[in-house]
Amino acid sequence: MTSRVVLISVLLLLWCHCRHVLGSGDSGTGIVPSPDRSADGADLICVCVFQCDIVMNLSAADRCAFVKATPDCSMEDSFINYLKMAFCLLPPNLTPLTITLCVSTLCVYLCVYSLCSFCPNLSAISSSLRLTHNVAGVTFLALGNGAPDVFSATVAFSRPHTAGLAIGALFGAGIFVTTVVAGSVSLVKPFTVASRPFLRDVIFYMAAVFWTFIILYRGTISLGETLGYLGLYVVYVVTVIVSAYIYSHQKHSLYLWGVLREPIQSSVCVCACIDSEYRPLLPYCESTSSILLNSLNPVDSRTWRRKTWRWRTVKILKMPLELLLLLTVPVVDPDKEDRNWRRPLNCLHLVTAPLVCVLTFSSGEYGLYLIEGQFPVWALTLLFGLFLSAIVFLTTSNDQPPAYHLVFSLLGFVVSAMWISAAASEVVSILHMLGVVLSLSNNLLGLTLLAWGNSIGDCFSDITIARQGYPRMALSACFGGIIFNMLIGVGIGCLIQMFNNEPVVTLEPEGLLTWVLAGSLGLSLVFSFILVPLRCFHLGRAYGIFLLLFYAVFLLVALLTEFGFIHT
Repeated sequence: MTSRVVLISVLLLLWCHCRHVLGSGDSGTGIVPSPDRSADGADLICVCVFQCDIVMNLSAADRCAFVKATPDCSMEDSFINYLKMAFCLLPPNLTPLTITLCVSTLCVYLCVYSLCSFCPNLSAISSSLRLTHNVAGVTFLALGNGAPDVFSATVAFSRPHTAGLAIGALFGAGIFVTTVVAGSVSLVKPFTVASRPFLRDVIFYMAAVFWTFIILYRGTISLGETLGYLGLYVVYVVTVIVSAYIYSHQKHSLYLWGVLREPIQSSVCVCACIDSEYRPLLPYCESTSSILLNSLNPVDSRTWRRKTWRWRTVKILKMPLELLLLLTVPVVDPDKEDRNWRRPLNCLHLVTAPLVCVLTFSSGEYGLYLIEGQFPVWALTLLFGLFLSAIVFLTTSNDQPPAYHLVFSLLGFVVSAMWISAAASEVVSILHMLGVVLSLSNNLLGLTLLAWGNSIGDCFSDITIARQGYPRMALSACFGGIIFNMLIGVGIGCLIQMFNNEPVVTLEPEGLLTWVLAGSLGLSLVFSFILVPLRCFHLGRAYGIFLLLFYAVFLLVALLTEFGFIHT
């Protein structure tokens, strides 16, 4: 064992090398030149590279010692060190099993994305704040739909060596949505798109992509440029609001002009209040225990009976996650008469929700902290939650939600964000481990697994909306969501890294594949910007087939670039 440790140390020392670089140094390495200069005036850069990617260059017997000795393999931002699990916990001959387990775990985390929905609570918040549909759509509801993409990008950007995952995921999801999803909508339901909103969204998204391209080319992003991402999204929101106001004002003026030109006719309005024949004659008071049990049941018996065995199998697999989220995430639904008030369950949420927040924030680092070296933070949080729960239980009733019920929607929003953030952190760590084990770049994993996992749900939902006769709504969701994901994901992620490390963030392009990604996304947007107006804004089946073929060609070029068949 001692000889192996010595061998690892020697390899690390050999991996440290010095190079002469004229000027300011190689931006691709992200290393700052030292102040020492050689005789010829060149900067002497001593680069000590302890990246985890070289572990596959070692023998199977030495990989565990390397992973334990290398700080880059620590994975401090996740709950599980998947690299230690792959190289230390399981034997080398079980590497396929390790990959299978990690991919299965990845599917579980992506399932958390789909189950932990922001939308009901965000809808309740927006209605309580009396926001218009346009404002709510480009702010709260955009966050609800794009939460997995935004949190994945934020987590990836906030780590030193996984920014490629974020770039690959954002660009890959952008290409997937603007080609596969938009093309599928055009194939399912040919339609004529609204010209001004379409051009507005394409122009803003092209601006965001071009800005990101420039930053990648330079290799650094400053605080002002990071705030510029957030500022550009604010400009986009203001543009949407102003456009909607102008459109509604013009529509109202045309309506009034038509009404004034029509003759006035007398009309009789007959209002009838008819009680439903299904209204119970006597009020039914459900006990507290039955309310709790019914609220925690993730399966409706009538739905269960009429569904197929495949649906039941998937439902059984999802039940543990659904039960966990039911126990920890309060949901306020403004569409229900009682706004989804469940007194015993909501009181339980006051205990479980704060615990989830402190135990998932920063991988549980603060939840396990000992106050004065003796009392853990999670225990104090538990006592505080029990105190609040007792007060709410004693001052409320089962059939009437309290006046402060909106607070539960805010709590549900925060807990959902913590669950999705924790899942995103694990997703990024698993993809980083798969990249190390399979010798794949972060860009490729981002544009495939992460982009597909985050976007496949949107694809199916948009196709369903188009089949129901709302293709314009589906296409608007395509572009509005990816604009939000690009600007907010990059902006917040870089801000977090600046807060933790330095005022300037280094973004290292991972070879030619980064430029293939950026160029393909820009090319698809240029095609849409030119071809759609030439077709009088009519999106038909031919255009849908063209978009699907474009994505197939892009994916082929990306794979050929990754495996070295296409190179500079």
